[in-house]
Amino acid sequence: MGLKDGAEDWTIKEQIVEDLASGLTLQFEYVPQDKGAPFRLRIFGDLPFGNREIMFGPNGEKAGAGTALAGSCKPTWLTNVG
Repeated sequence: MGLKDGAEDWTIKEQIVEDLASGLTLQFEYVPQDKGAPFRLRIFGDLPFGNREIMFGPNGEKAGAGTALAGSCKPTWLTNVG
């Protein structure tokens, strides 16, 4: 797959989306510590080779992909209060 000619920029908020029809859960996250690939799409569900993580660079192009090792899908942006 390649980058679309004249591709436009767009914005996705950090969020977790459960797609009930497919049984997949999508997690969109920004990881500012990773300057090379700060944008992440994690896909959780019944996938043949395990959960997936796709990383995107600052310019929005794919920077890498692999098995998501983070375990279950949980929002990392929540913090304990108390």
